[in-house]
Formats: sequence, C-alpha cells, structure tokens
Amino acid sequence: MINYKEKPFYLDDEDIEWVEKTWKSMTKEEKIGQLFFPIGYSSDPNYLKYSILNKNPGGLLFRTGGKEEMFNTYNFLQKESRIPMLLAANLESGGDGIVQEGTCFGKQMQVAATDEYEQAYRLGKVCATEGKAVGCNYAFAPVVDIDLNYHNPITNVRTYGNDKDKILAFARQYIRACDEEGMLTSPKHFPGDGVDERDQHILTAVNSLSREEWDDSYGYIYRNLIADGVRSIMVGHIALPAYQSEAEKYLPATLSRDILTGLLRNRLGFNGLIISDATPMVGFCCAMEREKAVYTAIMSGIDMFLFNKDYDEDYAFMMKAYENGDLTEERLEEAVKRILATKASMKLHKSDNQQPRVGLETVGSLQHQKWAEECADKAVTLVKDNQHLLPISNEKYKRVLYQIIGDCDSNARVENTFVTEMKKYGYEMIPYEREVFDFNKPLPFDSVTQFREKYDLVVYIGNIENASNRTTNRINWYALFGLGNNIPWFVKEVPTMFISLQNPYHLLDVPMVSTYVNCYSNHDAMIKTVVRKINGNGAFTGKNPVDPFCGREELKRL
Repeated sequence: MINYKEKPFYLDDEDIEWVEKTWKSMTKEEKIGQLFFPIGYSSDPNYLKYSILNKNPGGLLFRTGGKEEMFNTYNFLQKESRIPMLLAANLESGGDGIVQEGTCFGKQMQVAATDEYEQAYRLGKVCATEGKAVGCNYAFAPVVDIDLNYHNPITNVRTYGNDKDKILAFARQYIRACDEEGMLTSPKHFPGDGVDERDQHILTAVNSLSREEWDDSYGYIYRNLIADGVRSIMVGHIALPAYQSEAEKYLPATLSRDILTGLLRNRLGFNGLIISDATPMVGFCCAMEREKAVYTAIMSGIDMFLFNKDYDEDYAFMMKAYENGDLTEERLEEAVKRILATKASMKLHKSDNQQPRVGLETVGSLQHQKWAEECADKAVTLVKDNQHLLPISNEKYKRVLYQIIGDCDSNARVENTFVTEMKKYGYEMIPYEREVFDFNKPLPFDSVTQFREKYDLVVYIGNIENASNRTTNRINWYALFGLGNNIPWFVKEVPTMFISLQNPYHLLDVPMVSTYVNCYSNHDAMIKTVVRKINGNGAFTGKNPVDPFCGREELKRL
C-alpha cells in the first residue's frame, strides 16, 4: 500500500487526485509503458516520437550530448509526452555526466579526500544546476556503496570510501543540494556493492556479509537515508544471501522478492520508488530467461525497469505477462501509482511540460570551474615519500622520463596537460617509447649506467579507469622481465614517482616506488594541481578515504 501523504511523497489532496485520475485515464499500453526507463541514442524527432514515446515510457536516460542538443531533446520529450517524464543522467561526478560542456567536478572519492562535507554539497549543486539547465530532473546518484574490497574493479573512486559515517554524511550533502534544485536522486546500488571483487556488469555479484554485518554497514546507510526521506533507490544485480531464502539465494536483488519487498519495503520501511540498475547487465540477464525476468522484476518489487536488451521485445514480454496474469493488476497498479506519486512529489504535473530556455549559462560556468579547482587542491593526497623526493626542482631533476599507464581514451589529453604543466617549471619531458626487440638481434635495452646517464627522474602517471565490463583495473606491464624501461626496475638507480589519477590502490603493484600520490580523478584541474604541488607550490592536504596500502605492511615500508 502506498502512503501518499507520508514520507517520502508528502502529497496534498490535489496531488493525490492527479495520481488517481491519471491512473484511471490510462490505457493498458500506457500503464505498461510507465514501467520502462529506456535509453535514447538519437535526437531526431521521428526517432524520439515513433521509437521511444510511442510506448509511453515513464522515463528516459539520453546519451551525453552538447547542451543545445540536450535542451532541445529533453524539451521535445516533455512536450510530446502526455504524462511528464523522469529524465535521468549518471550525475556522479559533475555536469559532464549529461552535457559535454559540463563541469567535471571530481569523482566521489576525490570529494571524500577533502574531508569537507561542503565539497559534496558543491558536487550536488554542480550536478543539479547543470542537469536542470538542459531539462534533466533525475540523478542516478549518489553512489553509497562501501569500498571494502580493493580488488573490486567498479566501485573504487566512484564511492566516498570505506567509512559508513562519512559515506552517509557526504551522501546527505549531495542529496540536500539536489533537493534544493528540484533534482530527484537515487542512492545506489542496493543492497550494496564493494564486498565482492567482481563486477555486476558481467555476473551477479554477491554481498557476502552476515545480517549483523550488513545491518551495521549498508543497512545503516540506507536506513538513515530512508529516514531522511529519499524518494528513489536504485537496486543492483547483487545477491545478499544472508537475507534471501533458500529458493532465492544468490538471485540478484533485482529479481528477489526477499530483498525488494522483504528487506527494502518491509524491514527498512521504504515507501518510495524502486528502480532497477541497467537490465542488459549480465548480472541480471544470466539469472533466468529474459521473458520471465522482465515481469519477475516488477512482481518482486521493482517499480521501474531500467534500459533494455531490445525495447520492443521487453515491452512485448511485459504486455504478454500482464495479459496472461503473470504480472498482476494489483502489482501493476502499485508500481505505476508509485511512479506517478514520485512525479507528483516533484510537481512535474503542474508544469506545462516545456522547459524555459534559461540556465544554460550555468553549464561549465566559471563558478563551477573554480569550485572544481578548489576541490582538487584540497583532495590530492601524498600517500608516501620515503625517499624524501618532494618537492622536485628542475635544477636537480631536469630530465624527466614519463609514462602514461593505462589505455583510456583520455590518455592524449592527460599527457598533453601533464607535459605542458611540467614544462612551465622548466623540465625536459621525455616520453617513454616502447622497445621493439628480436632475440635474433642485439637487444635494444639500456644498461644501468646508460639509464642513469639519460634520466634524472622517472614519473609514472596511472590513468587506469574503473569501468564496467573489466575484471580488474590493475597495472599490466608488457616489458620482458626487467629488460625494458616499462616496468620500474630502476627505483634504486634513479628517483621514481607514481601519480595515480584514478585508482587509489596502485601501490599493490608498485610497492617498490617510494613516492606515491593519489588524485582520484583525471580532469585537467587535478592534473594541474598535482604538478603544482609536487613542485612545492602548495601543501598536500588530502586524506585517504580508503587504505591505499591495502592492509599490507610492506607497501608502507618500501
């Protein structure tokens, strides 16, 4: 049963009347359509009208685009939709989550490294104002997972770290800022990622905590956010066997009535909107045949079904399930009314469904860029400098051999910014060039003496993103043994430094490097900040939101 007048909706009589009248006026096609939250790929009006809106979806996430395109697309969608839409984006680290010109404020772990809750509030402000400027009204954020397993390739810098109290405090500030701007938020990924070392994008992950452990960690965070009045929660394809019966054990939460209805609705008392994570993920798809999974998700407690393997097919599966009784009228009514109640709580029904053309100037504004620079300055963290290398100077370390580690699309930008900034301090920047060798010819490798004569300092720039569909985000070397200059065999010959722009745990693979810095984000403001600080212009004030030594004593000592 939905409590319209209670937390988190707080609807008045007029709002409730709109929900009930809208439900009664809807065709079965419109009711089924409201359950879906597809992804949009083209701004062509015919595509939007006849491939998306023809099925009356309750929401949509559109690919990132230019601010003019995004504004026009979202305005068209709202204008053409009979029922106002939830229009979402992954606004985890800034306005660039929806707009190409948007501000890249910084990953959540960067925000946490400042140890200032104000920075999370600013992150929320940037995300909400820049998103709202183009018509977005729903942030798939904040991430409230706990980064308990340093091997996990997908949580990592997307989280606020491993301290439940700080995660809750930072999440609250982000949500407060979004609430002030009328942006719906969706803490994720219930029942909690970060325990398993595996990624739910490519299998069903498992949160293996006991009931007591879960209640005291993830449960603590969600219980408090629900008490605060959060209106939406995103559920991941993550099993929680401690709270699942034998019949459902190891099912992803998105298909588990024990977790969705038993734990989230009944035990935690959540009265708001439950949305699934993206259903094309393997963690969802591999659990049961898709035709059954589509309606089972709704019957288990999901209200909105995020993304599709095939939009037409999934819609047909859902309609078939409704017509043959696998998806009951009672459950459909509850889900759709909860979607409508969420929209009413946002007052979407009281707008004219057309966005005013104001606020675009906030996208990538100077104020937001300044905030991003200030956050970077407070976040960059000196993890160790056992060789007393810092600060460096061009008088002592003129010739710098540098190498970008990782295969990200951003490598060229990262390299250009880093080299440009270092040259401002007078360094001769020498890029590492991969050796090509043939055992039938003389090997083209430096001797120790040659290496020491050529370079005064070696700097590694770790630019390995945590991204979906990867089993690990650790360093992979391609040097043969220690023959080439790719792998740091030379740390006792020439001073060596490692700057990680994204993954805070790279010391696991480079324990021999005695000077190590964590940055948590790879945007230009952070790169400029770390170059400035290693050259002695500004103190390192960032605090580790996780253990960069991975619980291993030798990583501290070496």
